Order: sequence, then C-alpha cells, then structure tokens
Amino acid sequence: MATSSWTDLLRRVVRALRPGRAPARQPGRPSAPPRPGAPVGSYPGDHRGPVTAEYSPALDGDPDPGEVVWTWVPFEEDFSRGKDRPVLLVGRDGRWLLALQLTSKDHDLDAAQEARWGRHWMDIGSGPWDAQGRPSEVRLDRVVRVDAARMRREGAIMPRATFDAVVRGMRQHGH
Repeated sequence: MATSSWTDLLRRVVRALRPGRAPARQPGRPSAPPRPGAPVGSYPGDHRGPVTAEYSPALDGDPDPGEVVWTWVPFEEDFSRGKDRPVLLVGRDGRWLLALQLTSKDHDLDAAQEARWGRHWMDIGSGPWDAQGRPSEVRLDRVVRVDAARMRREGAIMPRATFDAVVRGMRQHGH
C-alpha cells in the first residue's frame, strides 16, 4: 500500500475517533424515521393484547388490512430508530393500522434461539411484495402500529388462506 493510502486511512480513523463526532452512517443500515417533519417520540409503542383481525384489502393506494405494505418499523429497543420494511396489515387500533413485520431471512435454523428471545416466525412463501421473489417469514409475536401517512408503498394483497393462517399463529402468541 502506498504511503498516501496509509496517510488517508490514518486520517479517516482519527476523524472517526475524534470526541463528539458521530460515526458516519453505513449504507443499508437502519435510520431515523424517513419523514423529517415527524416528531420523534410520536410512536405510542407496540400494540399489546388481542387484535381484532380484519381482511379488507383493496389496491387503491390506501393501506388496508390484508395487504403487504412497505413502511418504517421502529426497533423494539428504541422506538426513535427503525428500518423501512414490508409488513402485513392485520387490523386497526384507532388511527393506527396494526401490522406484523416480514423478512426474507430464514429463521428455521435458529428457531430455538429466536423462541428463547420471545420471537416467533412463520413461513408464508413468496409474493409480489418482494421484487426478487424470495420466500418470506412473518413475525407473529410483535404487533406494530403503522401510521398510514408514513406508508411508502403497497406491495400486494396477501392471499386469504395465508392471512387466516397468520392470524391463527398470531393468536397463539397472545394477540
């Protein structure tokens, strides 16, 4: 490696370690809410208790239960931070839509470890919500509230039989 490359590397390391300086955000990493005008702390927390499940999809540009949409989902440990991800809308709670998060990560191999942490997943197959056609899983034990105004886009209508199976799984985990 040339001397100038070492000097550049050293400069970047010193800059990153300088007190009072926040580290640069890495591409693809979680971020703060995508809407700059949204007040931090406006998320009331995850929904607890039973959900009145509703299946009323209509690809009309508005989010409806029974649809997969992309939206900002807060982290469990810090509601002021989160990640844009697909969710399955399963019901309503006042002005909020209730949703279960989806992932393309396969949790079959670490299911026991996930369960120890209270996380339970169900395979739902692939669908038009994933442009790459990857199989998805839905998390059954965490019901997040979704602000319809922060929804990024509709993804697809979940088939009724799959939706009903997800609701049965959600019920087994306290919702």
